Amino acid sequence: MIHAQPTPPVSPQPSASLDPITFAVLKSAFESIVDDMAYTVMRTARSPIVRDVLDYSATMCDAEGRILAQAKTVALHLGAVPDAMAALQRHYGDDLHPGDVIIFNDPYDGGMHLPDIFMFKPIFDGARHVGYAVVICHHCDVGGRVPGSNASDSTEIFQEGLRIPPLKLFDKGVRNKTLFDIISKNVRLPDLVIGDLEAQLATCALGEREFLRLTGRYGIEMVERFLAEFLDYGERLTRRAFARWPDGRYSFTDYIDGDGFDEAPIPIHVTITVAGDQIGVDFEGSAPQVKGAINSTLSFVKSATYLAVRCVLDPDVPNNAGVYRCIDVSAPKGSLLNPEFPAPVAARALTGYRVVDTVLGALAAIVPERVCAAGEGGNSVVCLGGYDKATREPFIVVDMINGALGGRATKDGIDAVTNPSQNMSNMPVEIMEATYPLMIEEYALRADSCGAGHNRGGLGVVRQYRLLAEEAVMQLRADRYLNQPYGLFGGGPGAPSRNLLNETGTVELLASKVTRTVHRGAVLRHEQAGGGGYGDPLERDPARVLEDVIDGKVSEAFAREGFAVVIADGRVDEVRTKALRSARRGAQA
Repeated sequence: MIHAQPTPPVSPQPSASLDPITFAVLKSAFESIVDDMAYTVMRTARSPIVRDVLDYSATMCDAEGRILAQAKTVALHLGAVPDAMAALQRHYGDDLHPGDVIIFNDPYDGGMHLPDIFMFKPIFDGARHVGYAVVICHHCDVGGRVPGSNASDSTEIFQEGLRIPPLKLFDKGVRNKTLFDIISKNVRLPDLVIGDLEAQLATCALGEREFLRLTGRYGIEMVERFLAEFLDYGERLTRRAFARWPDGRYSFTDYIDGDGFDEAPIPIHVTITVAGDQIGVDFEGSAPQVKGAINSTLSFVKSATYLAVRCVLDPDVPNNAGVYRCIDVSAPKGSLLNPEFPAPVAARALTGYRVVDTVLGALAAIVPERVCAAGEGGNSVVCLGGYDKATREPFIVVDMINGALGGRATKDGIDAVTNPSQNMSNMPVEIMEATYPLMIEEYALRADSCGAGHNRGGLGVVRQYRLLAEEAVMQLRADRYLNQPYGLFGGGPGAPSRNLLNETGTVELLASKVTRTVHRGAVLRHEQAGGGGYGDPLERDPARVLEDVIDGKVSEAFAREGFAVVIADGRVDEVRTKALRSARRGAQA
């Protein structure tokens, strides 16, 4: 995101016993703890989706469950922590003790979707409850009807895997063998799943240790005073930003390309109301809940909304629960964004990404210089799962393909980069080929996928896979097929995505969301959408267009069609370019 010139800093307004230097030191300490937690997950996790793709999050909360600091991990997880914490407290109340560890994943009881397992470790200084260490990991499998537990075409939550209500994995330090056994018996890759749970445990232990080092050094009273003031500090910075926004109502609508059963566009509509230093974000007018598994819990919608708003605030605003106090989020019960049980939600991430795009679309009318055009639409998911023919050992690859950012007020979009809601990584080809029965035949930038603009969108990526196993269940979750990533202020849309399958010698164009069985030698190609453009393409410097042509990012044909720039013999034909741009401007008038 683009940030304008920072405004003068706001004083933390510490109490007489908490000077500004101590405030700054403790602020940095908590931010360092959560980043150390993130590195610990990365170093200790077993599954590639956590270790290499980085689909996990870490945070610290105070004793009331309010987020204090977030690691630079999947931001889209963490805004759901308040609702998850409410579920934990509803189940356990005061029945929390040193050595307890609670896990759960039930979307209808504090979770988001079943692969995302929350882990909370209450932190005690002696008998005094002072906080929580929290880690969320996307597990490679939690059972259910398909490998990876993430299909778009499930029709009820019961098909999607093992539902875990808030339960104690450790009770006063005693391991809950029964719960470990239930999980092991209900997942396809128990070694990886239990290994990732152990990584979460190690990370929570690190968070606990470092929190207690601070209370040991500064005293419980001073740390708790800091935590309260730190949340207030986040709130004050946010309210000051909102107070500068023009009061009013700002609406925007974006779309999902169907749910895998019905290809009719699914609208997500938002209205942001700015009133002084508070905003309301209302999703009235969005689609009703759907048959397929792209429904999203309200907790996840809140998280996506907080994230989108946070992206347009100054970088010195802390990522804590003080920000949430200033934002009211609502969505109709029974809608796509607040479904009723037992609606399926496995592929809800796609809807969260589109919520981010929709909220940013509305924010573009409020703070245009801080919003970029739409990116690739969130990661595409390619999942292939099956069994080794000789050993019957299962394999599950969950490849989350990260694509491109849209054009920005002062810069082009970034090519082949994670969506800002994810902070994830594309799985390295070497890891994929060494771990799974796959050959990656192509991994490249997708030329001409950018939206044209004064600042063009980023390029998406191409992944092409050849299956080396006898057969596998293939699941695809993609979007932006029909409703391309939008441009802003005259910028063009990004190119649409495509799924192509060659299993019989003929290339087949697949739908955006597919579950089917494929066989040895099948070649799957995913072409991801590019980012939208920002500003009038006719205002782009022809020399910048030529540079992209030389780099192979856009073709000469795209240069002419998208930017009205004529390239001939490796240079800009200035006469023909001037004439073409003049004709285009005349036609627009």
